[in-house]
Amino acid sequence: MKDDANRPQKRTRLAWTLSLLLLPLAAGSGAQDSLRWRGASAYPPSPSQQPASRPSVHAVPQPGAAFDPAEFETLAQQLVADGRVPGLAMAIVQNGKVVSERGYGVTDAKGTQPIDNHTVFRLASLSKAFASALTGLMVDEGKFRWDTPVVDYVPWLRLSRPGAERELTVADLLSHRVGLTRNAFDRDLEANADYSGLVSKLAYAPMTCNPGECYAYQNVAFSLIGNVLAATSGEDYGRELARMVFKPLGMKDASTGLDGIESSPRWARPHVRGGGGWVALMPKPAYYHVLPAAGVNASISDMSQWLIAQTGHRPDVLPAPLLATLHRPVISTPTELRGSEWRRERLTSAGYAIGWRVYDYAGHEVVFHGGAVQGYRGVVAMLPDRDLGVAILWNSESALPSGLLPTILDSAIGLPYHAWIEDKSQPAGLYASGQPNNGEAAVPDGSDQAQSPAAAGAPR
Repeated sequence: MKDDANRPQKRTRLAWTLSLLLLPLAAGSGAQDSLRWRGASAYPPSPSQQPASRPSVHAVPQPGAAFDPAEFETLAQQLVADGRVPGLAMAIVQNGKVVSERGYGVTDAKGTQPIDNHTVFRLASLSKAFASALTGLMVDEGKFRWDTPVVDYVPWLRLSRPGAERELTVADLLSHRVGLTRNAFDRDLEANADYSGLVSKLAYAPMTCNPGECYAYQNVAFSLIGNVLAATSGEDYGRELARMVFKPLGMKDASTGLDGIESSPRWARPHVRGGGGWVALMPKPAYYHVLPAAGVNASISDMSQWLIAQTGHRPDVLPAPLLATLHRPVISTPTELRGSEWRRERLTSAGYAIGWRVYDYAGHEVVFHGGAVQGYRGVVAMLPDRDLGVAILWNSESALPSGLLPTILDSAIGLPYHAWIEDKSQPAGLYASGQPNNGEAAVPDGSDQAQSPAAAGAPR
């Protein structure tokens, strides 16, 4: 069966742009015409002009009495106590406050150093939401617009379809609507190819649709947003991210790049299976070449602050209208409805927003992203109608900790307990399924896919 998410959508560029009338994506207020946005302010002037979305974070139903963070802490501790994973860290925030934030297990299976609140993990594709936030802040500053053509700031960019690069917008980059086959050139990136050389090869990469018309997850092409931001600000991407996001939010352990994690006072080593147990490695450098897609490092303390901001409680840094834009899906991703048991049983729709995935989870909106590179896994999810956020990071390729997420979500919305942690229906329990393409992609569609034999280490 073909992957519907990879077919060109049956709509024209004009029809897609019209659909964005529901999306306050432009640095222009008021009305939008069918091709461009018009106006002066960044968002519609009143909530009544915006589509119905999440309720105010200050007036939402709360998880019931059965919602007990201590139970989830016990489950996390059990995962490391019997050696099923070397270590993990988990944060839960509710109503803008941290209700659980702990480390479990060890940074290195060969040692005894415990994981604590400030142990740094590699975030892999959880980095994409940081790129979207930084971009949105620059849109708010009037530096460019969501519908600005990428070639305005990256004039040398070429795609294989004549003129396609002129259609590619900033929002298209961050929602994986470039038009390429999925994960284009990730295999080359995994082989430590130079990023700039891979971007040049986009001129010859197959395209399945015009920009803006279909979804296919990217790491190399996504990271063109770094070129746009650098051309706009004149500053290094990592420094701008630290200045505009990490420091204002109090993410004191956060960094970017291989040097960033290795210079951290305490960081979790990546682990793979070998010799009947877990073997610690050094982090692979390849995907640090694409910082916007996969280059952020952070502790669970940092992720608590990130969740507080993403759930609307730091409007001084991430204002509510910007969050509404980032969290609103712009294209369907139906392949995510299959895979692990919790996906099959709980999800009824899936889409990609601006650096985030958005699911209908048993009738509740969930804003989500997963990440995976060699030896690291992570997940972030928010349940807006319960004002709840969850982050789980772990330093191994086990899928078991992913079951903590649906366990927490089920409890928050009042569903009966299910042993999701023991779900063995698919080895890659957290991740969406898909089929490999013509060999150019290193991982199956679904972005957060657990690594395939073809591409150990590719971030998802």
